[in-house]
Amino acid sequence: MTAPRYDVIAIGNAIVDVMAPCEDDLIDELELNKGGMTLVDEDGARRLYAAMGPAREISGGSAANTLAGMSALGAQCAFVGQVANDQLGDVFSHDIRAVGIDFDTPAREGEPSTARCLIFVTPDGERTMNTFLGASQFLPPAALDDELIASAGILYLEGYLWDPEEPRSAMRRAIEVARKAGRKVAFTASESFVIERHGDDFRALIEKGQIDILFVNEHELATLTGTNDFEDGVAMVAGKVPVLVATRSAKGAVGIAYGERVTIAAEPIDKVVDTTGAGDLFAAGFLTGHARGESLETCLRMGAICAAEIISHYGARSEADLKALVAEKLG
Repeated sequence: MTAPRYDVIAIGNAIVDVMAPCEDDLIDELELNKGGMTLVDEDGARRLYAAMGPAREISGGSAANTLAGMSALGAQCAFVGQVANDQLGDVFSHDIRAVGIDFDTPAREGEPSTARCLIFVTPDGERTMNTFLGASQFLPPAALDDELIASAGILYLEGYLWDPEEPRSAMRRAIEVARKAGRKVAFTASESFVIERHGDDFRALIEKGQIDILFVNEHELATLTGTNDFEDGVAMVAGKVPVLVATRSAKGAVGIAYGERVTIAAEPIDKVVDTTGAGDLFAAGFLTGHARGESLETCLRMGAICAAEIISHYGARSEADLKALVAEKLG
């Protein structure tokens, strides 16, 4: 087996976050769900964008956020996701490449347009998110480059993208390619509502031994296993995947790898400002450590350090030097 060209290649939603400050009056006027996340159609996205003040755009999406964190830690990464051939597609492509991630998925012609999350930030710091999934839901298996998939030590899959049929087929094929090449497959469940819809698929992947590294939070674990008892849920899954990572917010995280179990506390933080991206950045730290052959405890601590940094400010991209921060915290 050849040495991998990339530490991780991820398949996920290609979404542009469009963020702008606003007053509470605008939230009321637009009848938005303050502090929540609402799916909108393309007309709704255009209407909301027209109502926004000056905004800044940045490439987003769960797996893309994880890769941005990994790249900041010095890992070599590539991303597979679908944008449209439009202005926001260009923004996403430029932005993700600018942080050192290879991205070569051909843009899709025609409708729908590139996915975007329109984020209204009120003076109290609340983020009101309105997401149009657009072209990201139409990643076809034909867009996959088998050689690219096989060239990464770890294939990382975003559960959110399991919903639409085309990307689900693409990810199934990617799993086959990665496993045939002797690579590892990592999977993040993403959200409990995704498991509610596709739990049978996820449980089948686990039972068949197709997942090497599984990321869940305690709520997702409960949905996946059908038990609210955390320890019972861990016991039900741990023997079926080589590496299980279960995060518990302020209660830290548990990792079980090849029979070894490690529990870590959450990193101390002065104030939690915004939990968006916490799970994405935990995965970034853990996967970077795992790709480097670090101990289970070090991998978990790297994840916790990255997650703590991201929840100390708004947005899902690090503001501190993650590499320096991790080196300092690990001593």
